[in-house]
Amino acid sequence: MKKYFKLFWIFFRVGAFTFGGGYAMVPIIQKEIVEKENLIEPKEFIDIIAVSQSLPGPIAVNATIFTGYKLYGISGAISGLIGTVLPSLLVIIVLAIFYNQIRDIKTIQLFFQGVRPAIVALIFMSAVKLGKAVNKTKYNYLMMTAAFVSIVFLKIHPIVVVVLCAVSGLFYTRREREKDDGVS
Repeated sequence: MKKYFKLFWIFFRVGAFTFGGGYAMVPIIQKEIVEKENLIEPKEFIDIIAVSQSLPGPIAVNATIFTGYKLYGISGAISGLIGTVLPSLLVIIVLAIFYNQIRDIKTIQLFFQGVRPAIVALIFMSAVKLGKAVNKTKYNYLMMTAAFVSIVFLKIHPIVVVVLCAVSGLFYTRREREKDDGVS
């Protein structure tokens, strides 16, 4: 029971103190789960993020469910999920109740304007940290570059790029295994 509460508490803190949505939560989850608590290896976390991004729904919630399940099964997934969404749910309920009274308060508007650059920095740091755990192969560099160019310059939808990269990775991995099996 203690391990479920610990997982709940980790994700509750992440959910309570992260502004900016799922991608802003990823580096905080990584810091807590991978670096601070050493519950998951960096490469495993990258796999969790890759799968979480590929599925429908918020990436942080998907990552939380995968992480909780990997660690402690269904009960871990539920503990992490409740921990992640409960702070947002409570804040949304309070904001909905008082929205008309606070929407024009300049301090609130300035707060959110100040948070935006921090969110960009968090997402950038997450990319840098996740990038360190990716194998440094020509294929991976090619795929990262192709994905970046496809999304930024060719304006191809990220979902299409993720699917194409996944399919390419399947073929590449199969071909490499066949090469290795043929050499053995």
